[in-house]
Amino acid sequence: MMFTKQVMTTTIDTNKLLEEATEIPAPNLTLNSVNLVGRAGTQPEVKYFESGSIKTTISMAVRRPSKNSNPDWFTIELWNKAAEIAANYLRKGDLFGISGYLKIETWIDEHNDCSRSKPVIKADKIYLLGGKHADNASDNDAF
Repeated sequence: MMFTKQVMTTTIDTNKLLEEATEIPAPNLTLNSVNLVGRAGTQPEVKYFESGSIKTTISMAVRRPSKNSNPDWFTIELWNKAAEIAANYLRKGDLFGISGYLKIETWIDEHNDCSRSKPVIKADKIYLLGGKHADNASDNDAF
């Protein structure tokens, strides 16, 4: 019994493949996710609203890998349960982490009538990682 093997060769035009690939629309994928670990730079500022909502704002200092550089400062905004946890357990200097997203807040400055903006991290979760005031909550728990 004799077997024959046929070999087919195909020439691929890479330029044509590249043209076809660029014509395929890319999916509309976006991602706005922020995860930070740092120290509280201020005492939490708490606001209570008539609706029952709670908002806590706190600054966070995050060190860069280089010891000679200054820390990066972020304004963190928390709402409702996470805001309540931050207000009750975080104090200036405590280590904590957050998960959330970046929001650029814009407004018109009343003094010189020019547009101003500031980045704010809207945190969905808070992680109490250390400090004397985190002892009442279990470490590494997300709220």
